[in-house]
Amino acid sequence: MKEETAGELDTDPLTLMEEREEKDRGIMGEEQVEEGKSEGQPASSDTPNSTKEKEENCVEVRTEMEEKATEKGMEEGEKELLLEAEVKMEVCQSAPGLQMSFIQGSDLFGYVGIEAVLDQMRRKTMKAGFEFNIMVVGQSGLGKSTLVNTLFKSKVSRKSCTPSYEEKICKTVKLHSVSHVIEEKGVKMKLTVIDTPGFGDQINNENCWEPIVKYVNEQYETYLREELHVNRKRRIPDTRVHCCIYFLPATGHRLRPIDVEFMKRLGKIVSIVPVIAKADTLTIEERQEFKERIRQDLTANGIRVYPQKEYDEDPEERILNDRIRESIPFAVVGTDKEHQVNGNKVLGRKTKWGIIEVENVAHCEFANLRDLLIRSHLQDLKEVTHNIHYETYRVRRLNESNMNFSELGLSSWSLENGTADKCESDSHL
Repeated sequence: MKEETAGELDTDPLTLMEEREEKDRGIMGEEQVEEGKSEGQPASSDTPNSTKEKEENCVEVRTEMEEKATEKGMEEGEKELLLEAEVKMEVCQSAPGLQMSFIQGSDLFGYVGIEAVLDQMRRKTMKAGFEFNIMVVGQSGLGKSTLVNTLFKSKVSRKSCTPSYEEKICKTVKLHSVSHVIEEKGVKMKLTVIDTPGFGDQINNENCWEPIVKYVNEQYETYLREELHVNRKRRIPDTRVHCCIYFLPATGHRLRPIDVEFMKRLGKIVSIVPVIAKADTLTIEERQEFKERIRQDLTANGIRVYPQKEYDEDPEERILNDRIRESIPFAVVGTDKEHQVNGNKVLGRKTKWGIIEVENVAHCEFANLRDLLIRSHLQDLKEVTHNIHYETYRVRRLNESNMNFSELGLSSWSLENGTADKCESDSHL
């Protein structure tokens, strides 16, 4: 018995050592193969197929190691160590891929509170309020002030705000702006109405749009200067024109040359919404024919009116905007007087043969215009102004300033860093 036990002691350690050496060689060989693969391919050329193959190789290595461990009777502690090492290898191999996973609400263990971000944004917006600047352009007598009062159901136009105001025909185009703070259900909005008296009222209307173009560009320039200041304000006052309502007289014919020239020039720098003023002077058939002719003229002259097709992002927005484009220009009627209809007070115009209800879609398209400007596309109008029109102006002005710096032999690096004097930046910008 002693001799047998001594023989077992002599043979068992050798066999165990040999088995372990064989295992180590097998693992080292697999690691070398994997390293050779990784060296042969650069890290940046990892594809989803290669990551899948690596994961499959990791699974195969794990199953082989578990089978060997069970066959050879390895201890549980060594099994755990090997599994931990394999997990680390898997994590290291899957890290370069950086695969993103989408976790839905049903996959969460409980309520996290991510949706509360909307409430936070709503509270901040209600406290700070927001700004909206609207410009009305058209000949005198088309009801610009009345329509603005009807839109916001309050007296916000220049005519209604000025005491003892007398209507006078201006010799030149002058711009007047009136600002109001409107509050509805805790939401504050600073509304600025820019009126353009004198537009199209002269015998010679040559270049009558230049003061309007100059005003719009001046607001972009003011905003750009505020952005370029070293110590700029936390919230820059926004005086840029977000929307321009252009009033077309209800002639029943086509667009006039002044209408084509104005919308062609202003459509590149501001969002234009054309409307047919005092549409109750046309019959339904005349109105429909007039709208068709106007749409044909807009397309033939390449005039861009809001909403543009190239700015549609989602399919749902495209469907909604297509419906709006089909009804442009809006045939509107404005009034600030209320009348009794079937026991209800409605805004309308009283005639001998009945009352024209302003908010009734069967009578006019004022409700569609209000929904576009306030209820559905107000924020989109502001985003288009900032991201499209203002960015176009900003790029052009900065390119001009860089050219001026290069001509004068100065470096624009000092302006970008904010170390240049304010007078220099203002003079060269």
